[in-house]
Amino acid sequence: MKKELRKIVAILNSQPTMEGAGVRLQRVFGFHDLPRLDPFLLLDHFGSENPADYLAGFPWHPHRGIETVTYMHQGLVEHGDSLGNRGVIASGDVQWMTAGSGIIHQEMPKAWPGPMRGFQLWVNLPAASKMMGPRYREIKKEQVVGFSPAAGVQVKIIAGKIGNRQGPVKDLVVPIEYLDVVLQANAVFRHSFPDGWKVFAYVYEGQGIFTAAESVSAGQAVVFGPGAEVEISAREQGLSLLLVSGRPLAEPVAWGGPIVMNTQEELETAFNEYRSGTFIKNP
Repeated sequence: MKKELRKIVAILNSQPTMEGAGVRLQRVFGFHDLPRLDPFLLLDHFGSENPADYLAGFPWHPHRGIETVTYMHQGLVEHGDSLGNRGVIASGDVQWMTAGSGIIHQEMPKAWPGPMRGFQLWVNLPAASKMMGPRYREIKKEQVVGFSPAAGVQVKIIAGKIGNRQGPVKDLVVPIEYLDVVLQANAVFRHSFPDGWKVFAYVYEGQGIFTAAESVSAGQAVVFGPGAEVEISAREQGLSLLLVSGRPLAEPVAWGGPIVMNTQEELETAFNEYRSGTFIKNP
């Protein structure tokens, strides 16, 4: 018996944006979409065939009150942070950084022979966890669980659990599910979500039909309303998408650039501490 499909409440068109020291990227959603996708704050799609569009990178900058999840689809990014972590995120790798009380880091893409592509998702932290100790996790592509739930469908679990398959990050502060789904021509994928969770899909390649009605193409995101599951069908050219869901926090948001707190006072405190050199609480 089929479950009730989630209706589409919005289709978002990603917007060209400049960030960091001059990186050209596509912003799928961000500040102006609050609180529609709570607990998610922002999704950026970065990459290009022209290294000049991304080599300037994201030099040293602070974060507090959020988690940043960087999924490197194709390419290389060097990173470093105030916890002493150094390394390279390569194709298929994931960097899961919990800023908590404060972290300063940099992410510097390297020249890549061919199209480079990556995604960064910001997950809000609840008030009770905003000042937790920061932590950093680097997940290699071999750790990302992949499987085929239906003919012509491949799913990678970056976070969350499907049946007895568990994503590589198990101690999530906020319960979320983050899937990379690839459908061959005319394949169909149905997936259920916990009641009350927010759900969105971002198409990064191809074209598909969502909830048996709306046609969505690369560069567009689908925001789903209440219901039990979603149904996604690929058109002739196939379809590749991120399917992300999470339990809402339903808390006030005070957002200033790379720092997200619950009140304006907390936000001002964070920036004052950054200016005075007392931002890092857990070196």
